[in-house]
Amino acid sequence: MPPAPCRSRSARRPEHVRLSAATGRACDARAFGPELPEPASRCWGVRRTERSCAAAAGDNVAAPHRPVRSVCTTRPGRGSPDLGQPVRTALLAHTAAPVDRALHASDECRQRLPQRALRTRADQRLGNLHARRRALRCRSHPARDPQRRPPAAFHPAMSKKKKRAQQQPSRAPQMIGAFIRAYPGRSAAALVAVFAAGLTDSLGMSMLLSMLSFATNTGAHTPSMPEKIAVQVTQFLGLQPTTVVLLTLSTVLIALKAVLSLVANRQVGYTVANIATDLRLALIRSVMSARWTHYLDQSVGRLTNAVASEAQRASEAFQHSAEMAAMVLNGVIFLGVALSISWQAGVAAIIAGALLLLSLHTLVRSSLKAGRHQTVLLRSLLSVMGGQMAAAKALKAMAREDHVDALLSDQTRALRKALRRQVISREAMSALQEPLLAILVGIGFFFSLVVLDMPLAEVLVMVFLLARTVSYFSKAQRAYQQIVVRESAYWSVMDHINVARAEVEAPGGDQRVALVEGIQFDDVSFSHGERRAIVEHGTFTIPAQQLTVIIGPSGAGKTTLLDLVVGLLRPTGGRILVDGVELGALDLRQWRRQIGYVPQESVMVDESVAYNVTLGEVGISDEQIRTALRAADALTFVEAMPEGLQTRVGEGGARLSGGQRQRLAIARALVHEPRLLILDEATSHLDAEAQAAVIEAVKHLRGRLTILAVAHQDLLIQAADRVYRLADGQLSTLRKQVDPTPLAVHG
Repeated sequence: MPPAPCRSRSARRPEHVRLSAATGRACDARAFGPELPEPASRCWGVRRTERSCAAAAGDNVAAPHRPVRSVCTTRPGRGSPDLGQPVRTALLAHTAAPVDRALHASDECRQRLPQRALRTRADQRLGNLHARRRALRCRSHPARDPQRRPPAAFHPAMSKKKKRAQQQPSRAPQMIGAFIRAYPGRSAAALVAVFAAGLTDSLGMSMLLSMLSFATNTGAHTPSMPEKIAVQVTQFLGLQPTTVVLLTLSTVLIALKAVLSLVANRQVGYTVANIATDLRLALIRSVMSARWTHYLDQSVGRLTNAVASEAQRASEAFQHSAEMAAMVLNGVIFLGVALSISWQAGVAAIIAGALLLLSLHTLVRSSLKAGRHQTVLLRSLLSVMGGQMAAAKALKAMAREDHVDALLSDQTRALRKALRRQVISREAMSALQEPLLAILVGIGFFFSLVVLDMPLAEVLVMVFLLARTVSYFSKAQRAYQQIVVRESAYWSVMDHINVARAEVEAPGGDQRVALVEGIQFDDVSFSHGERRAIVEHGTFTIPAQQLTVIIGPSGAGKTTLLDLVVGLLRPTGGRILVDGVELGALDLRQWRRQIGYVPQESVMVDESVAYNVTLGEVGISDEQIRTALRAADALTFVEAMPEGLQTRVGEGGARLSGGQRQRLAIARALVHEPRLLILDEATSHLDAEAQAAVIEAVKHLRGRLTILAVAHQDLLIQAADRVYRLADGQLSTLRKQVDPTPLAVHG
C-alpha cells in the first residue's frame, strides 16, 4: 500500500517529494536516517523541515515533526564529486519501496533514485512529468542551491573579500616598478638595448623608404625627413645616396637591430632567472625565520605551489614586461617617423591604435580574472593534494582511491575552465588584431588614395608606417595580456613573504650558556589563546646530565612543554631558566644549536644513510657520522648494509625497520654533539623489540648529556632519573632519584 499523503497544510505533494527553497526543484526527501554513510552525508544536501510527515508502507497514520532528509544528486562537473558505491548502497539499503532495476552509474555520476519509489498516487496528482524527472535526478547546480553545496574541500567558498580581490583592477604597473627597483642595472641595460634596437630598426626602415622615394619621385619634390636622414648619414660616411648604398645600409642596420635584440634578451633572461630564484629564496627564508605558530598555520601544499609554480609565473611576468617595453618603444619611434613624414599618417596611427587597444581591452580583463582564478585554484589544489598523498597508504589499504579522485575532480575542472578562458582570450586577441588592423589600414588607404587624392608612393609609405606602428602597439597589448595573467602569482608570493616577515621570530638576547646546571620552570603558565591552560603555575627542574621523563594522557600538552624548552613557544606567565639565565635573554640560535631533537615521526628522504644523518650539511666527516651512529646503537646494522653509509634508505625510509629509522633519527640528533637531547615519544610507534633497542641506546647516553623525553613505555620510565606527570594543566613529581642543589639565578 503506498504511503499516505502528508496531512499538513503546506505539503500537498507526497512526503518524499520536496521543493528546494533556493531553486524550486523537486527532489526525493525520504528519511534515510542519520546513518547515511560518508561521503554521502557530506555530498548530499540535508534539510530539516518544521512540519514533515513520513508514512511507513502500509500505514496511513502521518508522523508529524519527524525530521526528513532531502537527498539530491548532482552531476559531476557542476561541483559535485562521484559519490560512488557507498551512496548507491545507502540508497538501496534505506529506501522502503522495492527496487525493480539497478541504478545506472556512469562516469558522469548520474545517480538516480528508484523509480518505483516515486510511483505513488500522490505523485500522479502532481501531473508534471518535468517535476518527476527533477525528483529523480535533482540536478540543481551547487552554486545555485547553497543547501547542496559540496564541502569546502571540493568547492572552496569564496568570501566577499576574495570576490572583491577578483574584481580589483590590475596591479601590473606596481609589479613592474618593483622589478625595476629590485634589478635597476639589468633593467636599464635591457631598456637601453631595446631602445637602440628600435632606433636602428627605424633607421633601416628609413633607408628603405628613402630608396623607394628616390626610385618613384623622379621629378622635383620636397624631401621627407627619412630622405634627409638618409642623405646626412651617407654624407657622414662619405657615400652617395644611391639605391645600392641605401639598400646596403638598411640591411646592416636591420642586422645590427637583431644583435641589439639578442643583447636585450640576454639581460632579460638573466633577470627572469634571478627573479624566480630570489622570490623562492625570500619565501623560504621568511617562512623559516617566522615564529613557530605561524609555521603551524601554513599549508605545505600552498608553500610548495608558491615555490615551484607561482615564483616561475611571476618571473615570466618580467619577460613579458620587457617585451611590452620593446614594442612600445618601437611603436613610439615609428610614430615619430610617421609624424615627420606626414602628420596625417601620425594622427591616423594614433587613432587606429587607440581604437584597436580599446576594442580588445575586454579580453585583457578576461585574462586578468582567469589568471587570478588559476592562482587561487592551484594553491587550493596542491594543498588538498599534499594532504591526500600523505595519507596515500591508508587510502589504498581501504580502497578509497575514488575518494581522492572525487576530492580533486571539482577543483581540477574549475582549473580547466580558468585555463580555457585564458587560452581563448589570448588566441582571440591574436586572431582579432590582424583583421581589425587590416580593416583600419584599408580604411586609411582608401581615404588617402580616393578622398584626398594623394600620390600612390606617398600613400604606400603612409600605409606602411601606419601598419608598422599599430602592429607594435598591438604586440604590446598582447604582452600586457600575458603580464596580467601572471601578476596574481607575483602578488601571491609577495603576500606569503610579507605575512611571514610580519611574524618574524624575535632573536632573543645575547647571553650564552653551556647547560651545566639544568633547566628550571619557575611558576610557568601557558595556554593557546583563550583555550584551557596547558600548564598552570608549573615549577619543576630538569637537571643536567640526567634523564628526565614526562608522562601524561594524550593531549595533555607534553609536546608543548618541549616546545617551551626549545623556545618555539613563549610562556604566558612565569620564567624558564637555563643555568639560571632566563630563556628570553639567551641567544636563541646558540641555544638551539645545543639541542638534538627526535620527533615522533622520523622523516627520511630517499638518499643515503649518511645524507639522512647529516641532512646534507657539509663539513661533517664520515668519522663523525660513525660516532653518532655508534652512540645511537645503529652502527652495527648500517655497516651490515651493502654499501654502508652510502646505502639508500628508500622513500620515507621504506628499506628500514621502525627501530632502525628511530635509531638513525637519534644519530641525526647526536651528530652535532648536542648538550640536550629531546625525545618526543620517539618509541611510541615501535614494537617491543625495537623499543628495547632504542631505549638501550638512550641509556648509554645518560650521564653524557641531558635527556628530556616524553614517553609512555615502562622501560624508559624505569630508567629515568626523574619522572613528571602532566594532566589537566598540573605537573606533579612521580619520582626524584636525585635531589639536586637549587639552581642559582644569574642576573
